[in-house]
Amino acid sequence: QVQLAESGGGLVQPGGSLRLSCEASGSILSINNMGWYRQAPGKQRELVAIISSMGSTNYADSVKGRFAIYRDNAKSTVTLQMNTLKPEDTAVYYCNADLVLRNYYRGNYWGQGTQVTVSS
Repeated sequence: QVQLAESGGGLVQPGGSLRLSCEASGSILSINNMGWYRQAPGKQRELVAIISSMGSTNYADSVKGRFAIYRDNAKSTVTLQMNTLKPEDTAVYYCNADLVLRNYYRGNYWGQGTQVTVSS
């Protein structure tokens, strides 16, 4: 059994900050890419940020300079630091990870999602 457990969502005023965390647990041998996606009402799910096992990062243009993604390989966690939040950042944020399990199965996994609301 594999789980991606997210935490840190909530309500914040425009210009504020939030930190999302995600921990992978279960019969995991290794973790390749980890990332965050988001889905706003009536819109498709989109990539927010992704980080490789070696620490290379990629961001959506809309969050560059405001969001930062980092990971702790020893703890199997990925964190998204979100600064200068805007109302258009409001969405459900999903953790995603590319995992190799102990039986050598490789799969792509999702967390359950955490709501981020930016509003005054």
